[in-house]
Amino acid sequence: MPALQLLLLACLTCGAGTSTAQLRKANDQSGRCRYTFSVASPDEASCPEQGQAMSALQDLQKDSSIQRADLESTKARLSHLESLLHRLNVNQPAGSWESEARLQRELDTLRRERDQLETQARELETAYSNLLRDKSTLEEEKRQLGQENEDLARRLESSSEEVARLRRGRCPQTQDASPDVSASREVSNWNLENLDFQELKSELTEVPASQILKESPSSHPRSKEGDTGCGELVWVGEPVTLRTAEAITGKYGVWMRDPKPTYPHTQETTWRVDTVGTDIRQVFEYDLSSQFVQGYPSKVHVLPMSLESTGAVVYKGSLYFQRSRSRAMIRYELNTETVKAEKDIPGAGYHGQFPYSWGGYTDIDLAVDETGLWVIYSTKEAKGAIVLSKLNPENLELEQTWETNIRKQSVANAFVICGTLYTVSSYSSADATVNFAYDTGTGSSKALTIPFKNRYKYTSMVDYNPLEKKLFGWDNFNMVTYDIRLSKI
Repeated sequence: MPALQLLLLACLTCGAGTSTAQLRKANDQSGRCRYTFSVASPDEASCPEQGQAMSALQDLQKDSSIQRADLESTKARLSHLESLLHRLNVNQPAGSWESEARLQRELDTLRRERDQLETQARELETAYSNLLRDKSTLEEEKRQLGQENEDLARRLESSSEEVARLRRGRCPQTQDASPDVSASREVSNWNLENLDFQELKSELTEVPASQILKESPSSHPRSKEGDTGCGELVWVGEPVTLRTAEAITGKYGVWMRDPKPTYPHTQETTWRVDTVGTDIRQVFEYDLSSQFVQGYPSKVHVLPMSLESTGAVVYKGSLYFQRSRSRAMIRYELNTETVKAEKDIPGAGYHGQFPYSWGGYTDIDLAVDETGLWVIYSTKEAKGAIVLSKLNPENLELEQTWETNIRKQSVANAFVICGTLYTVSSYSSADATVNFAYDTGTGSSKALTIPFKNRYKYTSMVDYNPLEKKLFGWDNFNMVTYDIRLSKI
C-alpha cells in the first residue's frame, strides 16, 4: 500500500507540474479542501488591445491544444489508477478496507479534477468563439467610424467655408453646395413667446368672412388687354409637397420664383426665407429645382435690413419685401445685392395692426400676377378693409389703388390672378375655401366656394406664380404647390 500511495502522489505531482496549466489542492481558512485550476499566458502580462487580437487568438489556440493534451493525460492516469485499484481489490487481504476507502477517495478526487478540466476546456472553446465574433464586430465598427470621420470632415470643411463667406459679408455662388441648415451660423434669433402670441391671436381672430362681408354687385372679370391665358379662378387642386423645413425657424416662411427672370437667374431659380425670428435677413437661393427640394442652396443673401412677415416676392430680378417694423417697401436687386428703391405705403398698418387671421405680422402682403406687382394692406381710414394697390416695380410708386369691402383680418390669405384679388377663408381648416373675389376691372366683389386644402393645418403664405400658373404655399413647415384652373373668357 505505501507503494500505491507513492504512485498516486507522483501522478498528482506530475499533473500539477506543467507551466501552462496548474492544478493546486490546499486547505482554506475553514479547513476545507479547495482545488484551484489556472491557465497563465506564456507571453503577456495583461489582456491584449484591439491591435493584438490576432496574437491573442493564436495564443488562445495554443493554450487550448495544451489543455486538451493535459486532459487526455489526466484521463489516461485515471484509467490506469482504476485498473490498479481493480487488481488490488482482487488480491488484497481481509482487513484492508480502510486503505481501500482512502484509495477510493483519491479516485473520486481525480474524477472531479477530470470534470473540472473538461469544463475549463469547454470554457476555453467558448472564449475562443466569442473572441472571433468580437474581432469581426470591432473590424466592422472601425470601418464605419472611418467612413463617418470622412463624412464629418467634408461637412466641417463645407460649413467653415460658408461661415467665412458670411463673415466677409458676401455669399458668392459655388458649385459645392451645402445643406441650408448649415449654410450660415448667423441664424436669426426667434422668440418663442412672440410665436405663441401670434398663434393664440390668430385662433381668437379667425372668423368666417361670410359673416362679415355682404356680396356687392358683381360682373365677370374682364381680361386685360394684351394678356393671354387670363380668366376667373374656378378650381384649386390638391397640395403637392416639395420639401419640409428642418428647424423651428421654418414653421412660417415664404418661397418664390421669378415669373420674369433676368440673367443670371432662370425660371427654375428658387428663393426661400424662414420668417420665424426677430431679425430675418437670410435669403436662400437655389439655382435648380432639385437643389431646392434637397435643401442645398447655391447662395445665401444676407439682407442689409431685416424683413417682416411672409409677404415677399421676386419679380424681374429683384426681391420686394416689407422692412421690419415699418410700412416701408424695399426693392433689393439680387444680382448686384444692393437696395434699388425704398418707399413707404401711405397710411398702411404694420407690425400687427391689420394682419391676416393667422397673425404673423402679415399687415403688408406683396403679390405678382400677369399684369405686374401689387401690394395688399389696410389702413385706419379703410377701417381694416383690404386695400389693393398697383406698384411701379422700378421706384415702388403707387400707380392705382382700390379699397375693397373685404375685412383683412377675416381672411387667412390673399393673392392676385389677372387683376382679381382672391382670399382664402381659413389658414387651418382642411376644408377651407377661396371665398371671395374682388375684380379691379369692375370694382366689384362676389362670394366664392372653391375648395382649398390646408393639408398641414397652418398655411402662412399663399402666392400666385403667373409663369407656372400655380399657387405656391407654406403650410406648417411644408412648401407646397397647387394646380389651378381658370375659366375661358
